[in-house]
Amino acid sequence: MVSVVGAVFVALSLAPLLVLSVPPIGTQPEQVHISYAGFPGSMEITWTTFNETEESTVEYGLWGGRLFELTAKGKATLFVDGGSEGRKMYIHRVTLTDLRPASAYVYHCGSEAGWSDVFSFTALNESTSWSPRFAIYGDMGNENPQSLARLQKETQVGMYDVILHVGDFAYDMHEDNGRIGDEFMRQIQSIAAYVPYMTCPGNHEAEYNFSNYRNRFSMPGQTESLWYSWNVGSAHIISLSTEIYFFLDYGVDLIFKQYEWLKKDLEEANKPENRAERPWIITMGHRPMYCSNNDKDDCTQFESYVRLGRNDTKPPAPGLEDLLYLYGVDLELWAHEHTYERLWPVYGYKVFNGSIEQPYVNPKAPVHIITGSAGCRENHDTFVPNPRDWSAFRSTDYGYTRMQVHNTSHLYLEQVSDDQYGKVIDSIWVVKEKHGFSAWF
Repeated sequence: MVSVVGAVFVALSLAPLLVLSVPPIGTQPEQVHISYAGFPGSMEITWTTFNETEESTVEYGLWGGRLFELTAKGKATLFVDGGSEGRKMYIHRVTLTDLRPASAYVYHCGSEAGWSDVFSFTALNESTSWSPRFAIYGDMGNENPQSLARLQKETQVGMYDVILHVGDFAYDMHEDNGRIGDEFMRQIQSIAAYVPYMTCPGNHEAEYNFSNYRNRFSMPGQTESLWYSWNVGSAHIISLSTEIYFFLDYGVDLIFKQYEWLKKDLEEANKPENRAERPWIITMGHRPMYCSNNDKDDCTQFESYVRLGRNDTKPPAPGLEDLLYLYGVDLELWAHEHTYERLWPVYGYKVFNGSIEQPYVNPKAPVHIITGSAGCRENHDTFVPNPRDWSAFRSTDYGYTRMQVHNTSHLYLEQVSDDQYGKVIDSIWVVKEKHGFSAWF
């Protein structure tokens, strides 16, 4: 009798371990995030399962209306991570269409084999007089993501309409056979399931030819999220890959493909009717053309690949500075350096302020912002003691940038220090009475 009781006791004591050893339900949606699909009335919903499901479905409805009265279906793509385990996951994508501009929606995603939590988003306001609000940062890991909690709260209370993540995710998504990528996507779900999470690739995404980045995110266009453009309010936003200048093993031709695409996109954006409607042209790319850090990165070199191109390719690969200047790009957003740096209006290593008293009022060159201090395991970068005269403000605090495009002539930027409990440590107004190449003269 005693032995029977003992056996029962042992079995019960092991029960929690036995329960914990049961694998998770592989058809359960996770890592939910949304992005703008690039055309009016649209939103792209993306999520992951680890087993295949018969369908990929989003059920949704207007906030305050009948719950889940609308249904949209999409498809799943098998992604096999390049690590030694060859881990499989299914990336589901569903495009919602015919959304009412500026209207709030409630949704969940999945299938009859498992549904996500319930989330909400606001369809993009399609008015060009709308003043969208952005949070902007790069270089956020899932170890030491210091700014994440503040961004989660601010997003959930409705402070932002769009998030711009300017490269370098998770540190790194491919590690531990893609599990680090999974964990990072779970961490940002509390932001990215509620507002469009718009991205560009960074150097930390390079493993297996950027496959984790290209498969996990769903940006507009047909370039696997490497480069694309979209419109919001009075701004035309262009996302670029700076990494094509550094990982030539994946194809030198990508430099020329992006350059030709970018030139055509800028030509279209600069047609008089388009520039009148959306005068602000803003670019985002991971590695900056200029910086005053002391780490010998590309931006610390006068012969920057991103700025001037490469002469060691056949034919020589063009850089980006002249093209962006020629088409009157107003603002260039960068990351990569784990610091914040605001530059005076600069072109060709020379400062072109609007005036001594008001440098950002009618500036005579693009304005550059470097915002790569969201927090990651590589900690801070440092600065050279004496920066060149194009460097206006620098900080090594962890933090992120806020931006609001107020109207066709006024754009506001500020830097938040998470080290200083959310204090705004820098801010500027960029004011432009006219836009385009002629604005430089």
